[in-house]
Amino acid sequence: MPDRPVVTRIAPSPTGSMHIGTARTALFNWLYARHTGGKFLLRIEDTDRERSTEAAVQVIFDGLDWLGLKPDAEPVFQFARADRHREVVEQMLERGTAYRCYMTPDELEIEREAARAEGRVIRSPWRDRGAGNYDDRQSYVVRLKSPLEGETIVNDQVKGEVRFQNKTLDDLILLRSDGTPTYNLAVVVDDNDMGITHVIRGDDHLNNAARQTLIYQAMSWEVPVWAHLPLIHGPDGTKLSKRHGAQAVSEFDDMGYLPEAMRNYLAKLGWGHGDDEIFSDEQAISWFDVKDVVGAPARLDWDKLNHLNNHYIRQAAPVRLARLVAKVHKSRDFHLHDGDEAIIERTVPLVRDGAKTLLELADATVFALKRRPLELPEKIRGMLNEETSARLRRLRTALDSQPNWDVPTLEKAIRGFAESEGVGLGKIGPALRGVISGGSPAPDLAGALVSLGKQESLGRLDDALSQPA
Repeated sequence: MPDRPVVTRIAPSPTGSMHIGTARTALFNWLYARHTGGKFLLRIEDTDRERSTEAAVQVIFDGLDWLGLKPDAEPVFQFARADRHREVVEQMLERGTAYRCYMTPDELEIEREAARAEGRVIRSPWRDRGAGNYDDRQSYVVRLKSPLEGETIVNDQVKGEVRFQNKTLDDLILLRSDGTPTYNLAVVVDDNDMGITHVIRGDDHLNNAARQTLIYQAMSWEVPVWAHLPLIHGPDGTKLSKRHGAQAVSEFDDMGYLPEAMRNYLAKLGWGHGDDEIFSDEQAISWFDVKDVVGAPARLDWDKLNHLNNHYIRQAAPVRLARLVAKVHKSRDFHLHDGDEAIIERTVPLVRDGAKTLLELADATVFALKRRPLELPEKIRGMLNEETSARLRRLRTALDSQPNWDVPTLEKAIRGFAESEGVGLGKIGPALRGVISGGSPAPDLAGALVSLGKQESLGRLDDALSQPA
């Protein structure tokens, strides 16, 4: 293939969800296009009119948007190109590389049985257009006139050289009897017209590569570079299914994973750069080459994904995390008030280190969003005996006198108070934590107080201490 700008594509069918395997394929196409300075395109293969609803198409757009994989041109819709597909078939008929097959359903069934018995593929007697009188036959399909001898070679960037004996490749149908184009024809015509140079897709399409190569050759078109990616398996090594958990991109979004974590993780599913586990988009673009994709199936590893997601949560800007956490709370029908996002933004830096997902991060911010007076659990109320309540009142006075309301100052103040009381933090911490958090998970004492702010912290202490014993 002469040097020409690389053009890759992702060509999903709108089926109601965007599978994680499709997302990985999109990522590899995007990375390779960016690595080579080429283009990444999107085609919607919407020929199944029953399933190809606007909502199903929007799922694809939303999935790519969430992943941050923006195509370099407006999407192509395959169904709208049916006239072009038929035009190419007419050209193939004129070239003699396709033919009309007038076999009736009964004749086709007889041939199918004979082919099965003889261990060969179906061959139509209509390969020779001059055979028989077909004036009285109105219904026909158009078939590719495949070569009967030799072999078709697919030079695959991942699988290596794959050889197909032409005698095992049937004369595939290009146009159905109702004039609708078939999948293999439409894909080739669209890829050619879109200028696709590299077809990077799942290895379940490897057999199609041989048949599509024959269509390219029948039109004297340049065959693209093939790269067939291994499938993604579950942790147990079997094909990914519902029993392994999430399969669709939207599910990973709902489960609280960040798109940059997904890009990093998906890049590692079948490709890698040495021992690097965490890398930026810029590094992945610089390093990625489709030739380096391994041929064995990749396994989904939740622990590794969670580790990566935690890393990116810790790296993300608090204002962004606050917006995403607020979205999680709203999805749970947790009522947010004006100013709550600011509270979340103040809280997330203090609680995110242990959060593997945004859902866990949202859980860790609940304590800061509660409204006074807090309803204390019975266990917390049981701690507030006379001695403990008196000590908390003295602590409240000590906290109120602090010149700064920050973690170092409050840590020092709490330690100093415990020393002045002649007790360990264990005599102070549990009750203080329970009073200011309402029994919800919270960070360390100083962090929790900073998250709440001085006024709210002291107010919660006052509320608890004013309750009857």
